[in-house]
Amino acid sequence: MKKKKCDWCLESQLYEDYHDNEWGKPLHDDQKLFEFLVLESFQAGLSWLTILKKRENFRQAFNDFEIDEVADYTDDKIEELSKNAGIVRNKLKIKAAINNAKCVKKVQKEHGSFNDFLWSYVDYKPLQTNFMTINDVPSQTELSQKICKDLKKKGFKFLGPTIIYAFMQATSMTNDHLLECPSR
Repeated sequence: MKKKKCDWCLESQLYEDYHDNEWGKPLHDDQKLFEFLVLESFQAGLSWLTILKKRENFRQAFNDFEIDEVADYTDDKIEELSKNAGIVRNKLKIKAAINNAKCVKKVQKEHGSFNDFLWSYVDYKPLQTNFMTINDVPSQTELSQKICKDLKKKGFKFLGPTIIYAFMQATSMTNDHLLECPSR
């Protein structure tokens, strides 16, 4: 019996490539984790496909998500980003990305790395779920609520438990590939 991919990724080739090559693969690089956190926060209220289409523009606009560089952005850079048609030009989200870069730096000092801090919530290995259909997958969990609450205590902004759960899925903190998906 041929396995079928997660059905959410079948609406476009870009989605399918993202699913096959990135989504749900364990990610442990602080800079890449920061990138996903920023992109997930920019996705709020939009489709993930919109963000994927603008991803390269985001990378250029945000200096490849170099945490130290983003943390040092000035008001002039905020103005520049808010006029960049290649990204989502929401000033609150732009300011949150800068703020969150500063927060990542604090977490790195406290915990050694952003990776160690995040992955400690799942005992450094992906949580295994058993979802049969996309309708079985929750939009948030008690754990995403806890991580969100803890990040907010550390000063992070523009994050909610749904954004954190999407982040956990993307970085494989939780393996939400459907049971029949060959990427599982």
